[in-house]
Amino acid sequence: VQLQAFGGGLVQAGGSLRLSCAVSGGTFSMYTMGWFRQAPGQERDFVSVIKWSGDTYYADSAKGRFTISRDNAKNTVTLQMNNLKPEDTAVYYCAASRSTWFSSSYYYTGDKYHYWGQGTLVTVSS
Repeated sequence: VQLQAFGGGLVQAGGSLRLSCAVSGGTFSMYTMGWFRQAPGQERDFVSVIKWSGDTYYADSAKGRFTISRDNAKNTVTLQMNNLKPEDTAVYYCAASRSTWFSSSYYYTGDKYHYWGQGTLVTVSS
């Protein structure tokens, strides 16, 4: 299974970016897909998850600004990020989990994911 994230870039505060993650191999529709981010010198943080069921969950920092979605026909997951802030600057990673655990909080940590993309850099200038 391979994941490729793209769509990062440089944007001014208040702007928007749309990240996408293309998944090849495996059975995409059965994966729970997550987005994480890692700012320089900081640990990797959970951003958002969309379960195989379509249920979505967000970190508090992302609620109301970010929207995660998936297209099972195209094997892609997308993170629409609006009203970006300088503190959103980070490398964003997509990840896929084969787990079918019901609880959403199960997917808030990176160790629950089996496959990772290479990351895409998002830089938000003030």
